[in-house]
Amino acid sequence: MTAMSAAPFRPLSALPPAVDVERRQDGTLILRCPYPLGDYESNIVAYLRRWASETPDRIMLAERGCDRSWRKIAYREMRELADAIGQSLLDRGLNRDRPLMILSGNSIAHAAMTLGALTVGVPVAPVSPAYSLVSTDYAKLRHVFGLVEPGMIFIERGGRFERALAALDLRGVEIVVAGSPMGDRRVTKLEELTETPPTEAVDLAFGQVGPDTVAKLLFTSGSTGQPKGVINTQRMLCANQMMSAALWRMEDAEPPVALDWMPWNHTMAGNASFNRILRQGGTLYIDDGRPLPGEYEKTIANLREISPTAYSTAPAAFAMLADALERDDGLRRSFFRRLSHLGYGGASLPDEVWQRFQTLAVQETGMRLPFLCGWGSTETAPGATALYWAIEGSGNIGLPIPGCEIKMVPVAEGRYELRVRGPNVTPGYLRRPDLTAAAFDEEGFYRIGDTARFADPADPAKGLQFTGRATEDFKLLTASWVAVGPLRLAILDAASPLLRDAVIAGQDRAVVGLLAWPNLAACRDLIRDPAARETPTDIVRAPEVMNAVRAALTRHNAGATGSATRVARAILMAEPPSIEANEITDKGYVNQSATLARRAALVDRLYAAEPDPSVIVVA
Repeated sequence: MTAMSAAPFRPLSALPPAVDVERRQDGTLILRCPYPLGDYESNIVAYLRRWASETPDRIMLAERGCDRSWRKIAYREMRELADAIGQSLLDRGLNRDRPLMILSGNSIAHAAMTLGALTVGVPVAPVSPAYSLVSTDYAKLRHVFGLVEPGMIFIERGGRFERALAALDLRGVEIVVAGSPMGDRRVTKLEELTETPPTEAVDLAFGQVGPDTVAKLLFTSGSTGQPKGVINTQRMLCANQMMSAALWRMEDAEPPVALDWMPWNHTMAGNASFNRILRQGGTLYIDDGRPLPGEYEKTIANLREISPTAYSTAPAAFAMLADALERDDGLRRSFFRRLSHLGYGGASLPDEVWQRFQTLAVQETGMRLPFLCGWGSTETAPGATALYWAIEGSGNIGLPIPGCEIKMVPVAEGRYELRVRGPNVTPGYLRRPDLTAAAFDEEGFYRIGDTARFADPADPAKGLQFTGRATEDFKLLTASWVAVGPLRLAILDAASPLLRDAVIAGQDRAVVGLLAWPNLAACRDLIRDPAARETPTDIVRAPEVMNAVRAALTRHNAGATGSATRVARAILMAEPPSIEANEITDKGYVNQSATLARRAALVDRLYAAEPDPSVIVVA
């Protein structure tokens, strides 16, 4: 046993893992948490009002200014802004049928607009900024705009959005702008809203908000077509927060401090992370970095100043953070100074990254850190299960949270299709009754589309192991099923640190193939000739890199159990995944089907009878 593996995990104040299992004759299982859910609020803004009264001067949010200093806002100030904005929205007749749409990214102004709308029962539709700033045809933006039919659009630094707004029919829509103006376009300055004196109408509207009030309209990534508008009610948001709180004994003892870059137009950041800070009266520092080349340096700079009490991010970002922590003692001390645990969503964290963080944690603190995990979707607000105890390794998505039921329908080889029912589940999709009807089974369980198996079939309380999206799995010509999710993780583990991410090819082919994005920094270090490592294309074609990846995949194949888990060929891609083409989400998750479709020519090269020199043929 190594010193790292013998080190204890840092203790958590959570309840012990527990689950009740209902077994049906057809093999279907129903999983429920035995812990009670308890009462929950009717409006998520109740938490803002509580802390504005109890701890008015505590910092709620902070963001970087133009001079890189932190601009901060306290709970009392945010309550005042929210009430003023709420009054302004009421004065303008915004309501369920005339929602607020937000096109900009995370900011104090974005939060104030959201909380103001939620205060008075006006739905908020935060939209991916990429639809306005990266897209060139604005097809997704126009689609979302047509579904929402907003009465108001909020943006910051308006000049950047001029072309996007020109693609929309804005008759009857008020444009509210914070920061720079927008040329000749008639707009309303944010100050006109925030300086409006609130009247008793705000408190009256707040009191009329109930569990069924529509709080948000969140949009799916559109991986299989145009984005779907997921209706999020106040019940969903408030119940989901209580579902999480019910699992912890002393979670509210210390207000959390978080640094987070993930976009609020996604359910994980906008609902789970933001609302958790709100519920616990904590402080959120808005990270202006991204896990992308040239952008992640901002995150590292922020982590030198901010020591989070817990840290959650996308799996790809954890790999980049591990690289930085291993090189920088000062950064490592700051990062681990008061960290209680780490977290990620879903189950795509490579074991190799998990091990690197444990080594770092032991070096710095003498203890290992629990890597907690949650699973769910935009339709579940987002939590449905939680891993709230320490385990070895990753991939375990935990157990149902209080008040949420998980139906497990057998599919094959110990795997189950997962379905969800509870107060955290959406009532349906905006203006799409056909999609709503198709999304639920005969018992009212939401068909989420993911699969899992028991970590230990003999002991369900040990949690569920994520086994991927059912729609991503495919058959080879040999009739063998390829489980894409587990295979991708196994490959990334075997090839670490050479690969950042990958997609699995092979549907209706004889063998499995791989399209992979390299870790350019790690691959560059392998190349002896400086002239051969100047560009991404140079790096992915370098013999040293191709040979190292071939050796890693050969090692992976040595432990494979059949054709469905062996990689026959691979191509390294110099072009990063495209947000505009839907190959990657704002959160950094790769879209398997969109990537394979967009890069069909690469797939054809991968399977050519005579592979060209860019194809890595694996033993």
